[in-house]
Amino acid sequence: MNFNTKVIHGGQHHESATGSVNVPVFLTSTFAQKSPGVHSGYEYSRAANPTRQALEDSLASIENGARGLAFGSGLAAIDCVLKLLNPGDEVIAVDDLYGGTYRMFTRLFEKYQLKFTFVNFDDVSKIAEVITDKTKLIWIETPTNPLMKLVDIKAVVEVAKGKDILVAVDNTFATPYIQRPIDLGADIVMHSATKYLGGHSDVIAGALIAKDAELGEKLHFIQFASGGILGPHDSYLVLRGIKTLALRMQRHSDNGLAVAQYLETHPAVDKVIYPGLESHPQYELAKSQMKESGGMVSFTFKSGKKEDAIKFLEKVRVFTLAESLGGVESLANHPALMTHASIPAEKRAELGITDDLVRLSVGIEDAEDLIADLEKAFS
Repeated sequence: MNFNTKVIHGGQHHESATGSVNVPVFLTSTFAQKSPGVHSGYEYSRAANPTRQALEDSLASIENGARGLAFGSGLAAIDCVLKLLNPGDEVIAVDDLYGGTYRMFTRLFEKYQLKFTFVNFDDVSKIAEVITDKTKLIWIETPTNPLMKLVDIKAVVEVAKGKDILVAVDNTFATPYIQRPIDLGADIVMHSATKYLGGHSDVIAGALIAKDAELGEKLHFIQFASGGILGPHDSYLVLRGIKTLALRMQRHSDNGLAVAQYLETHPAVDKVIYPGLESHPQYELAKSQMKESGGMVSFTFKSGKKEDAIKFLEKVRVFTLAESLGGVESLANHPALMTHASIPAEKRAELGITDDLVRLSVGIEDAEDLIADLEKAFS
């Protein structure tokens, strides 16, 4: 199947008892058995639930993986990956991380004797310099949040090759419509399914997709043993969202480019960060690794003043000032005060997350209305 067909039919089957086209929401905690240990494949919904199974099969299909798993949040999915590791293991992560990921790494898992090294992945050779015999995981975001840096997935996989190191990619910003990390050699793909996969700002969910069945089974055991599963109704909502993923992502990308091009010409704007602009330092990598450029745009002000960013954000009307991203509606965010406030100020400054940085999640409204709203907010 091609992608537009996969998001609707990939891994899916009509419900066997009634022929229902949509998978029912199986609101049950347990399942009847014909004899002790003899059942139809379902015993207890923490282990497996038919609605969640339909979503997990869809996830595997659209990412070209062997096993999909659905979690109660994106952070629950990351937690599952880290539980593959043992005390003393080392993780190399891209330096420009989502604040919640950074918080989990440094404030939760470091105390369990995992070591995290944060590296600028612009120069992949720097990764090789910090790999040791204890390195067991390389964690990538591409594009990163909120600075829209790109990571050459193929190059990182090549560095890790033959070293018993897993490569995991947070594919939340790109989605499998734009980029498929497993096809580029990654072992694990992670999504905050709250964002583009769900797509309607009405669910909190996470996802993992494993490259091979053996790794998928290890992750499933941790999911089952730790209990961070996604409930059946939320599974249904994400599965419904996936069916329109291709349509939405194309519109997000078209609008994202239009907004980024507008911002580049505005006299109050200093820097616009968007992979689809030729001014992006990794524009050529974006063209080779990504089908489109997505709906996430970040920018700074020529004044460099936090007050100007706050004033702008207080005046938007079509854009909504809110955390999160990836819904059909456009959102605006101040990373330093909102999504990345958990990262120490000195670390934010080192990365380039300045106090005048604004991050936009460009929705699927008419681009003309979005640009008009931005114009009014600048005035």
